[in-house]
Amino acid sequence: MMQPNFIAAGVDWEAFRPLLSVLRKPQPNGGRPYFDILLMFKIIVLKSQYNLSDEMTEFFIRDRKTFQDFLGITVYHTIPDAKTIFGKLINTVPNR
Repeated sequence: MMQPNFIAAGVDWEAFRPLLSVLRKPQPNGGRPYFDILLMFKIIVLKSQYNLSDEMTEFFIRDRKTFQDFLGITVYHTIPDAKTIFGKLINTVPNR
């Protein structure tokens, strides 16, 4: 199985930001701010690549330095919990 950093090496992740940003609903007033759309997209990529449940994805992000490096975060960053990983990305996309 490929390491996350190997996946990231050949990809310009910032090129996805404009497309993902168009899909996101506007931030409502009040409430917790959305997680970065690119961070959420990369989490979905990891989840899919390693065939992980939301719970295991959250665990591996907290546990594995390679996952943190791929996501561009440290152990001190706030990360989405298991209930947020899939739902937050999907819920921010408007119905079309």
